[in-house]
Amino acid sequence: MTRSRVLLLLALVAGIALFFAFDLQRFLTLEYLKSAQGEFAALYAERPLAVIGSYFALYVAVTALSLPGAAIMTLAGGAIFGLWVGLLVVSFASSIGATLAMLAARYVLRDSIKARFGQRVAEIDRGVERDGAFYLFTLRLVPAVPFFVVNLVMGLTAMKARTFYVVSQLGMLAGTLVYVNAGTQLAQIDSLKGILSPGLIGSFVLLGLFPLVAKKIVDVVKARKVYAKWAGRKPRTYDRNLVVIGAGAAGLVTSYIAAVVKAKVTLVEGHKMGGDCLNYGCVPSKALIKTATLVRQMRHSPDYGIAKAEWQLDFAQVMDRVAQVIADIAPHDSVERYTGLGVDVVEGKATLVDPWHVKIARANGGEQVLSTRAIVIATGAEPFVPPLPGLKEVGCLTSDTLWNLRTLPQRLVVLGGGPIGCELAQSFARLGSAVTQVEMAPRIMIREDEEVSAYARQALEADGVRVLTGHKALRCEQDGEGKWLVVEANGAEQRLPFDELLCAVGRVARLKGFGLEELGIPTQRTVQVDEYLQTIYPNILAAGDVAGPYQFTHTAAHQAWYAAVNGLFAPFKRFKADYSVIPWATFIDPEVARVGLNEQEAKEKGVAYEVTRYGIDDLDRAIADSSAHGWVKVLTVPGKDRILGVTIVGTHAGDLLAEYVLAMKHGLGLNKILGTIHTYPTLAEANKYAAGEWKRAHQPHGLLRWVQRFHDWRRGA
Repeated sequence: MTRSRVLLLLALVAGIALFFAFDLQRFLTLEYLKSAQGEFAALYAERPLAVIGSYFALYVAVTALSLPGAAIMTLAGGAIFGLWVGLLVVSFASSIGATLAMLAARYVLRDSIKARFGQRVAEIDRGVERDGAFYLFTLRLVPAVPFFVVNLVMGLTAMKARTFYVVSQLGMLAGTLVYVNAGTQLAQIDSLKGILSPGLIGSFVLLGLFPLVAKKIVDVVKARKVYAKWAGRKPRTYDRNLVVIGAGAAGLVTSYIAAVVKAKVTLVEGHKMGGDCLNYGCVPSKALIKTATLVRQMRHSPDYGIAKAEWQLDFAQVMDRVAQVIADIAPHDSVERYTGLGVDVVEGKATLVDPWHVKIARANGGEQVLSTRAIVIATGAEPFVPPLPGLKEVGCLTSDTLWNLRTLPQRLVVLGGGPIGCELAQSFARLGSAVTQVEMAPRIMIREDEEVSAYARQALEADGVRVLTGHKALRCEQDGEGKWLVVEANGAEQRLPFDELLCAVGRVARLKGFGLEELGIPTQRTVQVDEYLQTIYPNILAAGDVAGPYQFTHTAAHQAWYAAVNGLFAPFKRFKADYSVIPWATFIDPEVARVGLNEQEAKEKGVAYEVTRYGIDDLDRAIADSSAHGWVKVLTVPGKDRILGVTIVGTHAGDLLAEYVLAMKHGLGLNKILGTIHTYPTLAEANKYAAGEWKRAHQPHGLLRWVQRFHDWRRGA
C-alpha cells in the first residue's frame, strides 16, 4: 500500500475514532434531535443559508466516514427545513457523501483486493460494467440494505464514480422522501423502527424489484425490435425444436444433448462428419506425432540400451496410417451413429432464411426448408492463409491439405510459431525433412511463459528444426532453381528455399455462406454472442470455433452443452457459459499443458501469486523411461493452497494436467492433492510431489519448534 493510501486510511480511522472518543454520537440520536428541534428551527429562521451550509457539510462528512446517524440526519432535514427543502438538501448531501465513501474505499482497498483476488475481481468488474447500474439502483431502492455497506462494496468494483453518483441520487430518492417527510412529523415519532412499517418495507422491496423487471422488459423490447423486420414469418408450429449447422465437435455434442432430452433435432453437415478435429486437426496430427516420436526413439535407441535399431521410413505408408486412424475413429462421429441416437442427420448446405427457417440444399439433390424453434451455428474454423505476394503462384499447404502428401518434403518451411506450427515442424523434422520454422514474434508459443517458449525452442532445435523468430515473411518467389520464401529481420532480407511451404499462422471462423449477413447477425473474427451464447436473435446461438473465444475441441464440446440447453429451454432457464477452468495442451515433445493462469497472464492482470515448482528430472518413473525432463509449475494464492493455474512441461503433460483441472473446477487445493494416494511408479506422482514442495515451503516453523521441544522432553534431554 502506498504512503498516500496509508495516510488517507489513518485519517479516516482517526476521524471515526475521534467521533466515538468524544461521544459525538449522542448528538445523532432521536432524543437529542427532538429536544433541540426548537433551537435548530429558530437558528434556521435567523440564518438560513449558514444553517443549510453547515448541515450539508456535516451530512456529507457523516456519510463519507460511514458513521452511524445518517437516518437521524435525514429526519433532522425534514424537521428543520420542511419537506421540499429538506428533500433537496439531503438528496444531494447523501449522494455526495456516499460517492466520497465509495471513492475512499476504492483508493485505499481496491488495489490490494485486486492483487489478492484478481481473477474474481475481473469477473465482477465485467458484470458491473454490464449490469451494475441496474443492481445498484435496486439496492438503493431498498432501505433494508445498509447504504454505507453498498458504498464500500461498490468502491471495490470498477463502476465509474459518475454512474455511482447519478444512480445513487435517483435510487435513494424514494427512501429519502419517506424519512424527510417523517422528520416533518418529528413530535409523533417514538423510534426509528416506527418509520418503516412492514407494509412500507414490502413496498420498498417491490420497488427494488422494479429495475430488474425493467431490465427484463427492455430485453424483451430489444428482442421484439430485432425480430420486427421478420413480422409475419414466425410460424405457429415448428418442424424442429433445434437445427444445428455443422457436425464438428460443437455440433455433434449439441445435437446429441438435444436428442437425449427428447427434442426433435436436425444436424446439417455440408462436408465431413466429425469436422476439422477428426479429419484435419487433432486426430491426424496426433497420429503423425506418434509415428514421428517412434522414429525419434529408434534414432536414439542407445538411450534405451539398444545399440542399433534397424528401420526404414516409408512416408506414404506413414500417411496411409494417418488416413486409417481417421477411418477407424470416423464411426464415432458417423451419420449412422447419430441417427441411431435419435438425431435427424442431413448431408447438405444449410442457409438461414429468417430466424425460424433453415433452407437445406441436400448433397444428393433437392431442397428442404425446416421451421425450427432454435438454431445453433457450429460451422467451425479453417486455416488462415496470409495474403503474401507470390504465395498463390508457388502454392502452400495448410493443416487441411497437408494430409494428402505422399512424398516427404526434403525442405519444408513452416510459417507460424503457434501450437500447430510447432507440432508439425517437430514431426516433419523427426521424419527427415529439413525444416525451417518462421515466426514474426520474438519467440514461439508466445502465449506461454518465456521459459516455456525457450524450452520448446530448445526441443525443436534438438530435433533439427531451424527456428527463426523475429522474422517477418515478405513474399514468395520462384525461378528455375526452385521456390523461395523471402523474410526480413533487423532490416535485412533473407531467402529461404523450400519444396513445400506450410502455412500455420492461425485459423479463422467460417462465417460466409450461411445467411448470417442477410439476417444482420454481427460478426467480426467470430459470431458475436453474449454470455449465454445467444446472437442478437435469442433463439439463434453459436458454439465452437465460430463463436470463440477458444479454438479447442474440448471447449467446443463444453460450449455445446450451454448452446443446447439455452436453445431448448430459454427463456424459462438459461445458463452463462463458464470459462473459469479451461485446459489446453501443445503436443510437442516434451508436451506443454496448462490450466488457469500462467505467470505471464498473472502479471498482465495484476494478480498476486506464489510459485511452486517441481522438476520432473527427479521423478522415478520419468528416469526409468529416459524422459526425465520438464517441470510442474503451480501458481497459488499467496499463503494459501488455492490453485490459480498450472503449467506442466514434460512427457504426457496433457494427461497429468487433468488432476489439476478437476481440483480447480471443484475448489480443491494442493493439500487435497498431497493427501491423495498416487500409484508408484507413475508420472502422476509429479502432481503429488509438486504439492509436497508447496507444503514444505509453508511449514508451521513456530509449531515445529514446540514439537521439537516436546520430543526433547520425552527423551529426557
